[in-house]
Amino acid sequence: MPCSQTLAGIPKDCASNMGGIVLAMLANKADVASVTLTDNKVSAITMASGAKFYKYNFKPNTSNLASTYQVNNENGTTYVQSLLQLVFNRMETSKRVEVSALAQGELVAIVQDANGLYWFLGYDAPLFLNAGDGQTGTARADRNGYSITLEDDSREMPYEVNVGSGSGQVDLDEIVAE
Repeated sequence: MPCSQTLAGIPKDCASNMGGIVLAMLANKADVASVTLTDNKVSAITMASGAKFYKYNFKPNTSNLASTYQVNNENGTTYVQSLLQLVFNRMETSKRVEVSALAQGELVAIVQDANGLYWFLGYDAPLFLNAGDGQTGTARADRNGYSITLEDDSREMPYEVNVGSGSGQVDLDEIVAE
């Protein structure tokens, strides 16, 4: 019996487009009580009492999110590996401590891309740190800082988060620490 899917096509896109990410917000997976999907988008995120997402800021053009289908036809397996690479300039104790905490955590993330869209990682299973380093650089103009890669292995590409303050929208002011 053939495996067939309902296809709808992808129309020509004439909108402007920008690459990169501008903000990452991370939380412990255990602090997320529930995530609701409506029409294939995240429409609600409920946090445990007092829990919040925290902002991780970085310089423009340094960090990215890449999602890749991992397919093994022989084994009949398919999943999506998303890698969130974050670069933080300047090695210092507060950043070292935070990177160490991320290395031990089971996480979820909301990532804002340069087009103003938000993406949720960690829906099926928690993100985990799979690589990281700290470097001083060699020359005076080299970057001094930390670089980490968080991995999300999921059934689907990251879900878009429907951000706003209305019904069926995620109000970031309610779930993200200032």
